[in-house]
Amino acid sequence: MRVETDFKLGFKDVLIRPKRSTLKSRVHVDLERQFTFLHSKRQWRGVPVIAANMDTIGTFATAEILTSHQLLTAVHKHYSLEDWDAFLADKEQDIYERVMVSTGATEDDMLRLSQILGKYPGLSFICIDVANGYAESFVDFVAEVRHNFPDKTIVAGNVVTGEMVEQLLLSGADIVKVGIGPGSVCTTRLKTGIGYPQLSAVIECADAAHGLGGRIISDGGCKCPGDVAKAFGAGADFVMLGGMLAGHDESGGQLVERDGQQYKLYYGMSSETAMEKHAGGVAEYRASEGKTVEVPYRGPIEATIRDVLGGLRSTCTYVGASALKELTKRTTFICVREQENTIFD
Repeated sequence: MRVETDFKLGFKDVLIRPKRSTLKSRVHVDLERQFTFLHSKRQWRGVPVIAANMDTIGTFATAEILTSHQLLTAVHKHYSLEDWDAFLADKEQDIYERVMVSTGATEDDMLRLSQILGKYPGLSFICIDVANGYAESFVDFVAEVRHNFPDKTIVAGNVVTGEMVEQLLLSGADIVKVGIGPGSVCTTRLKTGIGYPQLSAVIECADAAHGLGGRIISDGGCKCPGDVAKAFGAGADFVMLGGMLAGHDESGGQLVERDGQQYKLYYGMSSETAMEKHAGGVAEYRASEGKTVEVPYRGPIEATIRDVLGGLRSTCTYVGASALKELTKRTTFICVREQENTIFD
């Protein structure tokens, strides 16, 4: 046993210090990034915000809207090949660069992945997603996917420390997904005691990834557009959103009415709800590590996307960054005890 005594930071622990700026308007901020990925060698250009691969978030309907803003959607893994057929029928080629095919790490997952990519080879992203990215079997699976699909851009996770980021990149991942326990419907930290405050995790993992030419996604913990900006300021190349995109028309989840108000169900993919839906229930040897909540119905997702992107542009103007790629170089975090005035919450 050992104890690390240096304090780790979450988004709530910091604010970004403003700096002198020559920008006259938010409209002049460029949110697009361009990357050439480590192993696939593919070039990608777009706004690096991703809808999470949850069946209440990463839907085909969400992908339709996010694509129009040049954002990405990690489409959840529970769609069938026939569902993909219906979604991709008569679509423009641009959609193939805006969606990720999500998969777990079992033999059945590999078979399903091979079927989808075999029929639609233009799809360029694979998102290999498990709760615990530290298992040797997961590392082996990433290497197998790289061998089977050498030209695809592979996302792998989740981890929160630099050494595992390096391991996954060396095993074939182009992008590593960072975050254990920060999500709004994740209870991993409560059930297991495992986790890492998200801001510090991003800082550590970005440093490790960039040293090898890889990229990272900050996955989880964002409650507002300001948190998205902090993740980018900390060095994240992409930011993945779950709860911030819940409750919309395009989101999955049942629409319910209670006391005259409408809500949509939102749940973690390790929750009892998700396991009842997709695995026949919670296995006897494990515990649920997610919860189910009712999110107030929020209408079309378009307004929320505009709010997130507008907040990012505003952040950049406050620190003098004319483009999102400059934000981390212009970011100085200050540790705080308060974030905002909550008198009217």
